[in-house]
Amino acid sequence: MSFVTRFAPSPTGYLHLGHAFSALTAFDAAQAAGGRFVLRIEDIDQGRVRPEFDAAILEDLAWLGLRWEEPVRRQSKHMAEYEAALSGLVERQLVYRCFLTRKEIAEAIASAPHGETEEAFRGEALAPADEAARLAAGEAFAWRLSLKKARAALGSAYFSLVFEDETGLVRAAPEQHGDVVLARKDFGTSYHLASVLDDALQGVTHVIRGEDLREAAHLHVLLQKLLELPQPVYRHHRLIVGEDGKRLAKRDQAATLRSLREAGRTPAEVRAMVGL
Repeated sequence: MSFVTRFAPSPTGYLHLGHAFSALTAFDAAQAAGGRFVLRIEDIDQGRVRPEFDAAILEDLAWLGLRWEEPVRRQSKHMAEYEAALSGLVERQLVYRCFLTRKEIAEAIASAPHGETEEAFRGEALAPADEAARLAAGEAFAWRLSLKKARAALGSAYFSLVFEDETGLVRAAPEQHGDVVLARKDFGTSYHLASVLDDALQGVTHVIRGEDLREAAHLHVLLQKLLELPQPVYRHHRLIVGEDGKRLAKRDQAATLRSLREAGRTPAEVRAMVGL
């Protein structure tokens, strides 16, 4: 079996020690397996993406000694592919337009008898006439995956959805995510839709990422099944935390690779700092 893994940062800030640990963990795994390491820039959040951060990602990773295949995949260049995948789900009536605002969703959750959370929200498509009226009025909406219809489409296969991670085989429970947003009126994808499609198109066989994304695998295997995409093996690693015990964020300037490099630290010292 071939081994292909990836690192997929977003250019919304400078890389920090947590990113270094994730990238090095994936790269080392590919090297040990005699496999391939690919890089993807997840730049669909155009409100926060900056060219200088994109350039810094490549500079920081090269400084760490990582090598990757060219060309680097940038999500902003592949919106048509995501929109085509979404169109297929629309045609199969597996997604619906949700016109509810965050406030309205919060109010609906508060009145729900089963203690729903916003992440597990479930809704319904509007009646055709109501939907047409709201579209004519130019109202904003989100394309949500209908968990109810996805379950019906897969039949018994829904209940046998599993994925492999470092603990073994795990029974997937996508219902914990509810009717997740896959795109919006003015933007043709979301992290979840783009990520699973990218992994398939890049031939990724092993997704190596942080523990904070463990629950996403439950949803991603459902999307892979619906889109008839290959399912990778998942490996979730520990998170690097700061002195306060909280996981690092891009606002933690002292831990950025850029600042460490300027302070005279070496790639070997960075490896030691993250326990590699």
